[in-house]
Amino acid sequence: MLRGRTTRCDATAATGMLVTPLPWLAALLVAYLLVPIGAFLVRLAEASADQLTVPGIGDALGVSVVTATVATVVIAVGGIPLGYLLARARGRAAELLGVAVQLPLALPPLVSGLLLVYVFGPYTALGELFGGGLTDDLTGVVLAQVFVAAPFLIIAARSAFAALDPELADVAATLGHGRWSRFARVALPGAWAGIRAGLLLAWLRAFGEFGATVVLAYHPYSLPVFTYVEFGSSGVDTTLIPVAAALLAAVVVLALSGAAGRRYGGLHARVATPPPRAPAARPPERLGFELDARLGGFHLRVGHSALSSHLAVLGPSGAGKSLMLKLLAGLAPLREGGVLLGSHELTGLDPERRDVGYVPQDSCLLPHLPVWSQITFGVGTDPAVAAHWLTRLHLDGLEDRLPHQLSGGQRRRVALARALARQPRLLLLDEPFTGLDTPVRDELRRELRRVQRDTAVTTVLVTHDPEEAALLADEVLLVADGTLLQAGLQPDVFAHPAGPAVARLLGIRNLHAGRMRDAGTLESAGTAIATVAVGLPAGTDVEWCIRPEHVELASEPASAGEQGATIIDVVHMGAVAELLVVLDGGCELTVVSTDDGVATIGARCRVRLPPERIIVWPTPADERAEPAVAAVG
Repeated sequence: MLRGRTTRCDATAATGMLVTPLPWLAALLVAYLLVPIGAFLVRLAEASADQLTVPGIGDALGVSVVTATVATVVIAVGGIPLGYLLARARGRAAELLGVAVQLPLALPPLVSGLLLVYVFGPYTALGELFGGGLTDDLTGVVLAQVFVAAPFLIIAARSAFAALDPELADVAATLGHGRWSRFARVALPGAWAGIRAGLLLAWLRAFGEFGATVVLAYHPYSLPVFTYVEFGSSGVDTTLIPVAAALLAAVVVLALSGAAGRRYGGLHARVATPPPRAPAARPPERLGFELDARLGGFHLRVGHSALSSHLAVLGPSGAGKSLMLKLLAGLAPLREGGVLLGSHELTGLDPERRDVGYVPQDSCLLPHLPVWSQITFGVGTDPAVAAHWLTRLHLDGLEDRLPHQLSGGQRRRVALARALARQPRLLLLDEPFTGLDTPVRDELRRELRRVQRDTAVTTVLVTHDPEEAALLADEVLLVADGTLLQAGLQPDVFAHPAGPAVARLLGIRNLHAGRMRDAGTLESAGTAIATVAVGLPAGTDVEWCIRPEHVELASEPASAGEQGATIIDVVHMGAVAELLVVLDGGCELTVVSTDDGVATIGARCRVRLPPERIIVWPTPADERAEPAVAAVG
């Protein structure tokens, strides 16, 4: 049955290939490119012996190979840094420079040669300085080749560098790597595929250059010039060997380039890991900061002095959470303010000198390095400590795997081990568990909690998950739109949200509008709800909330003065059930219950809302008033 289904799928795919015009269009171009080469090979096979004897072909081929190689080296020395700078630069000047260096591509080669004559010709100032020799030897050929071939590498390198994830360089900076090291060990390997393609195109363009070479340096003959001279003097029959030499040289270079691409970054010597050693114990340090920064039109202003060593920053997307971490790590510029860790002033220090570990959202592993090299990538990393985290985070046996051979959870473990192996004083975690399967996410959360307990490293966790913040932080900061809404010890913040916006961020779903009847009663959706005295006059519009686990539910019918309700939905979640009930007045509430006896859709039940569990705030129109918090525990 499976074989028949596979056959039908293959037939369907084949039919699709025949129906769509794409394969035919591709085949036409392939034929156009290959048929002339085939015709040449047929003619070469039928050639006579005297047609295969061309004096001087060896010298011409040698000139082209040597000059193209020298020109490519010259182009690489300047073109790779130029492509890197153009990829990182912003502004009109960078755009104009990017256009300017591509101009040789748009010029006819003859015009390019004339432009070079204006600079290097024998009667120019530069030409007279060298006695007119710049155009009488291989130097002139190289000068022409560099001018016409350089844009190919610059464009390819710029595109390759621009495609790199900027977080890779940020992570390398927090691991102690300076600017040059980040270029040589992160950017260059990451962009190597594009750079290699640009070098190949530059060499082939230089090897085949004719127009600019003829104008600037007619002698000695390069292969294209030699072929042109032979064709002009003796006809097409004497060009068979020069054409064959050009084809052979191109094939050899293409093969060597492909082999280099397969080998680069693919060979890693197996390294025996040393005996693991736990990191040295450090006393916990408290973090204090005043952050004022702008990113485009976004303005972040957040300040806090921590009371503990484990902080969580909770907020919606776009609140400025990730920017906060970058400011703490020194990866983004501060407009005003400062950062203090214990007694150490971090303000103004480069990220490589702040002694921080940074775990970004997407792990940002270097694609060309295996796991062990990833973990020991930090400057000054102790291999024995790295081996400890390799074992502690269950990465044994994965030392030689590349990032693409790892699961999502394994990549996060490697990123965490890499940050911890350098024994940082401050660990910054930017939503490190986002996108993972629930079992993997829970396992990593518990592992990080153990790490926090065992190392006492100061941590700042960015998250949008209240459960994650409660598990991994002693202190919580809630931010929105670049502003701090509330900060404090985790139990206090979760029990006493300072306003409706905070309650939403904490995931409290029972959030409703109402109006005060008197000092101890509010009305919401036609239902009277008792509260403790909140100090708001009758008629004040308010918002109120109660946590689902604080709503008391009983299967007995409501008696006089009690709240009656109807269950309209039930979700069983293992040990508990989540119920949606509607009070008789119309107000909907979510309830978490451990009693399945009342968990039946359509059943009537009795609901009690403990007054001391209800939190009341004035509506946004009265935001200037202090929020009245009725909850006491």
